[in-house]
Amino acid sequence: MAPRQLGDETSPSLRGDRCTLLVPLGATEQHGPHLPLDTDTRIAVAVAEGVAARIDDTIIAPPIAIGASGEHQGFAGTLSVGTRVLTDMLVEIVRTAGPELARIVVLNGHGGNAYALRAAVDVCAAEGRSLEVWSIRLPGADAHAGRTETSLLLHLAPEAVAIDRAVAGNTDPLDELLPKIMDGGVREVSDNGVLGDPTGASAAEGARLFAALVDDAVAQISAR
Repeated sequence: MAPRQLGDETSPSLRGDRCTLLVPLGATEQHGPHLPLDTDTRIAVAVAEGVAARIDDTIIAPPIAIGASGEHQGFAGTLSVGTRVLTDMLVEIVRTAGPELARIVVLNGHGGNAYALRAAVDVCAAEGRSLEVWSIRLPGADAHAGRTETSLLLHLAPEAVAIDRAVAGNTDPLDELLPKIMDGGVREVSDNGVLGDPTGASAAEGARLFAALVDDAVAQISAR
């Protein structure tokens, strides 16, 4: 059975429900010369669908497809609302949700959204409301548009991957790159926007990685 989508419902159809609302949160930003701008959003939506297939009484919100991506400014196609606006948006979603949405869980596919998510959780808690967050995490993953994300997209949307254009970017550890990225953005450290090396990416690896992501999200959500 296909997961329930909030946008497909009517207001009367939700009366009496006590659902967990899954909110996919991604980004619209460059992912090198070979991956689509909505890579993070595609991953977040797919994880939400995977979670909904395994946890009862869940419903998926329309994805938030533009997040905090200021570090990718200067690359064509990148859009960003920034941390402050994203924080306010998340808080308002929680404030306006009715009792039919008993829990709100953001499934985050973009690391740059982390600051907004932490701030939104704190504001909601101060107001006596709950906002839960799961963020993509894979031990040993490269940072951006490298083997990890390329493998995931080869599994989830192979038609969207221009694998013949996939080339390595800056492969230095992210911890070493972050100070320069904070000062001058990704372009400061990578001309092609890639942080990692997509060489060796495969749909098979992507399937394994995706299963791990869904398992992790299901475990976190089910633990409460």
